Amino acid sequence: MYALVLILIFGLFAYRNSTIRDEADNPIASKVSDKLGKLWDIAHQGMRENRFLRAEKALLTILKIDERNAAAYNRLGILYAKQKEYKDAIDCFEIASSIEATSSSLHNLGLIYYETENYSKAAIAFEQALKYEDTMAARHIAYAKVQEKLGNIKLMIHELEIASELEPNQETYTLLLKAYESNDMTADADIVRHKLRKATSSTTRPKRVLRPRRVIV
Repeated sequence: MYALVLILIFGLFAYRNSTIRDEADNPIASKVSDKLGKLWDIAHQGMRENRFLRAEKALLTILKIDERNAAAYNRLGILYAKQKEYKDAIDCFEIASSIEATSSSLHNLGLIYYETENYSKAAIAFEQALKYEDTMAARHIAYAKVQEKLGNIKLMIHELEIASELEPNQETYTLLLKAYESNDMTADADIVRHKLRKATSSTTRPKRVLRPRRVIV
């Protein structure tokens, strides 16, 4: 046991010394890392304050340093989407997805395709996003909306049903209820309407104040 402790201590010392030595041997990498951190801070602050030009310059500088930074492309796509520069946004999200496909980048790409009424490509992007992450109701709702535009009503309803199971709340029940009512699914609509009433009453009912229980010691 004592020998094992000594081995662990020596191992920690060796790791610490190697880390210090690496930083000393490679000061350029350390400076680049610091610069990237500062640029990300500028980009995030610019996005929060709607200073889009400042944020864009920071993100483009990041991409000059690291041209395969998927996160920077994704953030740049969001920035362009906010300014309704959809073509540039699509380019950024497509590059981000090609470098490192994530549910977020694919979902964002689908949203822009939907906004520009390119529903076929939006459906593909949403479907790919669901393959990476399918436990968020919002992803299923987005996919359902584009299927409605494509006329695939059965699939649209199926996706809304999944969304209401994942997050049973007023929003998901309301969307599902409208879908049932629009397609004359009366029995299903009645069931969801009952669930919606319960969900609504549970959020609007004032909480009863419980008095502390008296305990005789």
